[in-house]
Amino acid sequence: MARDPAHDILFEPVRIGPVTARNRFYQVPHCNGMGRHWPTPMAAMRGMKAEGGWAVVCTEQCDIHPTSNVTKEIRLWDEHDIPYLARMTEFIHVHGSLAGIELVHSGHRVGNLESRDIPLAPSARPVAGFLPFSARAMDKEDIRDYRRWHRTAALNARTAGFDLIYVYAGHDLSLPMHFLSCRHNRRSDEYGGSLANRARLLRELIED
Repeated sequence: MARDPAHDILFEPVRIGPVTARNRFYQVPHCNGMGRHWPTPMAAMRGMKAEGGWAVVCTEQCDIHPTSNVTKEIRLWDEHDIPYLARMTEFIHVHGSLAGIELVHSGHRVGNLESRDIPLAPSARPVAGFLPFSARAMDKEDIRDYRRWHRTAALNARTAGFDLIYVYAGHDLSLPMHFLSCRHNRRSDEYGGSLANRARLLRELIED
């Protein structure tokens, strides 16, 4: 069956910043249930998507630090997590596709059952869900640390071969969005109050 010419644009390359996707089929980040516990099936599944024609294949959310410890997802806490993620990017690149990674710090959305670190939030509050924990309000040193963790994770992601790196601030699942939200952010310093102040952390992460 001949392809409808109206769809030809879907098969044309498109530039995304400094890289070029070979077509317009873009697999956005999504969880798959394998995560870091089954790294080879996770990498093979992403590679299969690239083989099937997706020009961009992204990870699920990727924790950047023990203070954001989601048990079922991938993580990039330090350089020790690079090898299994590099296997995924290798499987994707062999088919000419781009690999994207969604760097996430989940803030008050996690209880850190494995790491036992106290969850972080713009303002003190209970952890979301049924876990009997509370997240503490981040001070200025915490914010500086978080920016450093995020930047280090981005550099490690580049070392692992990722072409696209997300600064994730959506779905009420990440610290940048928690800072953006006046429902979660009750700060009175330069990171709270006005929308410009609440957006400060997100801008700093992008600049970092």
